[in-house]
Amino acid sequence: MQKVVLASGNQGKLIELQAILSANDVELIPQAYFNISEVEETGLSFVENALIKARHACVKTGLPCIADDSGIEVDALDGEPGIYSARYSNTYGSSADTENNAKLLQELKQIPDLDRTARFQCVIVFLRHEKDPMPLICQGSWKGRITFKESGENGFGYDPLFYVPTHQCTSAELQPEVKNSLSHRGQALRQLLKCWQDLP
Repeated sequence: MQKVVLASGNQGKLIELQAILSANDVELIPQAYFNISEVEETGLSFVENALIKARHACVKTGLPCIADDSGIEVDALDGEPGIYSARYSNTYGSSADTENNAKLLQELKQIPDLDRTARFQCVIVFLRHEKDPMPLICQGSWKGRITFKESGENGFGYDPLFYVPTHQCTSAELQPEVKNSLSHRGQALRQLLKCWQDLP
C-alpha cells in the first residue's frame, strides 16, 4: 500500500478519510505517528491553510501528504465561522466541539429557522513532496441549516447542529457511510481519487 501522511491530529478526520482511501490501496498515517506538532494556520482561506499543513508534514516526513481544511459558513453571520471554525470559541482540546457549538447557537439565537442556512466547505490538498509545484486541490460543499439544539451522536464538530434537508436529520444522526456519501469531505475526496490515477 502507498503510505501517505495525514497532516492533522483530528481523529474524526482520520477515520473518515481512511474509510474512503483504504479501498484504494492507501495507508493513511496520522502525523502524530511522527511526533509532528500542528502548524500555525496563518492563511486567509481554506486553500491556503490546507497547503500550509500539507507542506509542513511533507518537510517533516519526506512522504506524500494529504491535508484538509474545512469549516462551516453560516449565511446569517456573513460566512462565519469559516476558516476559524475549529477555534471559534478560542477553546482547544476535548471540549472545543461543545464550546464551538454553544457559541454558534448563541450567535444565532434570534435568527429564524429559514434564515439559518449554512454550508460545510472542505478543501483537500495532496502534495507528492514538499516542493511539489502542482499540488492536487479538491473542494466540496454541503448545504444545510443550523438547528436550534444539538441532536445525534455520530460525527464530530458541528455535525450535531447541521440539519440535512434531504434526509430530515442532522449530520450527527446519519450513519457514517451515508455521511461519507453526502459530505463536503466525501465530495472532495472523490475528486481527489479521480485525479490520483493521472499523477506521474
